[in-house]
Amino acid sequence: MLDSMIVEPKYRYRRRLPHIQKDDRALFITFATARRWYLPPAAREIVLNCCLAHNGSKYELFTAVVMPDHAHLILSPLRRPDGWCWCLPEIMHAIKGSSACAINKLLGRKGAVWQQESFDHLLRSDEGLDQKIEYICNNPVRAGLVSEANQYPWLWRSVSA
Repeated sequence: MLDSMIVEPKYRYRRRLPHIQKDDRALFITFATARRWYLPPAAREIVLNCCLAHNGSKYELFTAVVMPDHAHLILSPLRRPDGWCWCLPEIMHAIKGSSACAINKLLGRKGAVWQQESFDHLLRSDEGLDQKIEYICNNPVRAGLVSEANQYPWLWRSVSA
């Protein structure tokens, strides 16, 4: 009886990890390469460009960083012409699908580029968006890839962020 009274949140889908999306709320997303293989520089450029491709049409992108074996994003899904928000599976398919095809073509390979799952975290209203953006931007510094975030070529940050 109690189970029938539970209302599922809008846009919830489940694979191995639970994913919850709410309208007009920012999401912190991490996705990793299959078998955690390292992306060469040209492949990282492809991934960053794919993250930027739908900025302003499917989502508002606040920041993105493409590390050697994973990527972090903070974005907020936008509304479709019918008034519904773009759902996270569609957004991630657009980014991961197009980047995987382009990377495989670039490297002359076949097979999975990305792990099927991604980690996403709905930012609560009391969490500072600016703090999360700074966390992502400093990821290459913490990893020892650069001494200052602005030196990392596969980092993008919105001018309004």
